[in-house]
Amino acid sequence: MSDLVTPALLGILEGLTEFLPVSSTGHLILAQSLFGYDPGEWAQFNIVIQLGAIMAVLVNYRALFWTMGTGVLQREPEALRFARNILIAFLPAALIGMAAKDAIDIMLGSPAVVATALVIGGVAILLLEKRLAPGEDRGVANLSMRTAVGVGLAQCLAMIPGTSRSGATIIGALAMGVSRKTAAEFSFFLAVPTMLGAATVKILDDPALLAGEAAIGWDQIAVGFFAAFATALIVIRAFVAYVARHGFAPFAWYRILVGGAALAWLAMR
Repeated sequence: MSDLVTPALLGILEGLTEFLPVSSTGHLILAQSLFGYDPGEWAQFNIVIQLGAIMAVLVNYRALFWTMGTGVLQREPEALRFARNILIAFLPAALIGMAAKDAIDIMLGSPAVVATALVIGGVAILLLEKRLAPGEDRGVANLSMRTAVGVGLAQCLAMIPGTSRSGATIIGALAMGVSRKTAAEFSFFLAVPTMLGAATVKILDDPALLAGEAAIGWDQIAVGFFAAFATALIVIRAFVAYVARHGFAPFAWYRILVGGAALAWLAMR
């Protein structure tokens, strides 16, 4: 297989799964394990190509980000509340992520951790979908500070590979009475500072990557980046429209199926 085909396929996988509550990092780790790649060699690639998915959020919601950005400069109340909620929700993961960085890096190399987290997260989504009444669609700017803190703390669970950053934030938001649509969009917007921070730390932490001497080169990362961007661009809008009507249960069953199959495969190795 060409040196650029593999990163292209992994980029498509990233774009398909980043904003669904199924764990993009978990899928990448399982895919790389399935094909016999060294997870350590691809760890930086997995983080950096997420920036392609982030670009898709910025493009899809460019009008909203422009309005909120200019609104913050003009000190408009709605824009300030929007920025406040994103910042408050981002801080717990930023602080805990820096403190627990080494432990997270160890778990990133464990397909068994990923598979187990996929199953547990799927069960959690099913339980919430059955027990919670749909919340009012108020938009991210109109959520309370308490809700933003709760979603931010829930995002910290995503430091366990396979949990899913979007899954954790969506579950946290649903548990606090947020509507499906707003929960999904909050997860998208919160991904921007969270994943930018994670990618920046990873890049600065790896001198070989900066020098172009890493096992995975910048040409491969670039291919994965653009594949992730193009795929996520399509997935984001489709996902919001789908969950607003049908909910998250199909994704929960998918997690349980994939996680269970991965555990069975790992047991037979």
